[in-house]
Amino acid sequence: MSSPDVSGAYALSSPEDCLKLYADWAASYDADFAEGMGYVLPAQVASAYLGAGGAGPVLDVGAGTGLLAAALRGLGFQGRIDGVDLSPEMLEKARAKGCYGALVAADITRPLALPASYRGVVSSGTFTHGHVGPEGLPALLAVAEAGALFALSVNAGVWEAKGFPAALAALGDRIRDVALTEAPIYDARAAARDPGHAADRALILTFRRA
Repeated sequence: MSSPDVSGAYALSSPEDCLKLYADWAASYDADFAEGMGYVLPAQVASAYLGAGGAGPVLDVGAGTGLLAAALRGLGFQGRIDGVDLSPEMLEKARAKGCYGALVAADITRPLALPASYRGVVSSGTFTHGHVGPEGLPALLAVAEAGALFALSVNAGVWEAKGFPAALAALGDRIRDVALTEAPIYDARAAARDPGHAADRALILTFRRA
């Protein structure tokens, strides 16, 4: 049986498939994927969030094994970070990093049983092929305070294909200060490990809830 990889993750087509892949991948994810591929996107999102004046409490969406929270802590962020992810196994790895307050296993395309008290919402690697499209945005807006800062990575390959521009336009005056910055997903290590995905790019979407 082959090990989970980027191609397998991009090919997911249901929450059940997602749960199985990440249950299988959780134990080796940090060493196999994050280190092996030079996964720099969490650091890019953390930098964008703090650079735009982000504050806590923060909700880390698609928290996985906690790479984004660890990046925030590494940049000196001391506020509360809660995390939500579909995979309980990934969240157990995140818990071990000691960066979080609450960790919740949930589907972000559905209403979240969380307080509407977050001053920030961040995400790395969740809005991508085979995972979540703009249908995840309403549930996140619902748990954010007025003025909350969002910093979400969106795989460049799904930005138009999944209808993000139209979805943001449909939110109208519910959001403001929308900006996009292109960023690499991986560093040079990916060229040897997975040349087919080494040059993949993300758009870091930032905005504030009005």
